[in-house]
Amino acid sequence: MIEKPKLRFQRSNFVVADIDRAMTFYGDVLGFDLVFVKESANDSYSYEVFEIDKSNKIRFAVLGTPQQKNTMALTEVPCAKPITNLPRRSAIILEIVEIDRVVAQSKALGLKVYGEDMLVTKDGREGREIGIVDFDGNLVVIYLITKAAA
Repeated sequence: MIEKPKLRFQRSNFVVADIDRAMTFYGDVLGFDLVFVKESANDSYSYEVFEIDKSNKIRFAVLGTPQQKNTMALTEVPCAKPITNLPRRSAIILEIVEIDRVVAQSKALGLKVYGEDMLVTKDGREGREIGIVDFDGNLVVIYLITKAAA
């Protein structure tokens, strides 16, 4: 048997135009804690891998929860335009207990909130799932399990 390489998922990252505005959704609505924000160095690897013009000054924020430290990151590129290419290429998926509050607050912020769908997991649990598009076109899918597997 071939041994699989060791793997540890560090965090996901979304590019945003304004960290402070993004935090009204990721922090105030979804409940992420802001761990830190820092200005990126001029030689940051982010310039290369995100293909950001070095004339743009970028910042980097790390978000977490009490149970999961450093789970999410936001890279601020002030000139970034919202993602409009479809189909969307990525999303984060979050289990949210207060799903109705999150939907209402997301709508109040003017974010695109997709219609609710019934979730049925591969093991037979049932629940609710709803997609929300942040200010920058990044997709967040929230869900809540409402019925255990039979």
